[in-house]
Amino acid sequence: MWQDLLVALALVLVIEGVWPFLSPSGMRRALLAVAGEDDRTLRIAGLVSMAAGVALLYWARP
Repeated sequence: MWQDLLVALALVLVIEGVWPFLSPSGMRRALLAVAGEDDRTLRIAGLVSMAAGVALLYWARP
């Protein structure tokens, strides 16, 4: 179980690092756009992201 958790964390770090590595200016523009959003929009985006992650886990590991 711990090995799976570490593998998942490693994949998150790799995936999260791709965008700023390939396009730092694009990442900066996106972060500035997100910073301008209201709390409700960010919460909805977080909820959708979590739901998509749970659905993907359910699909990938029945």
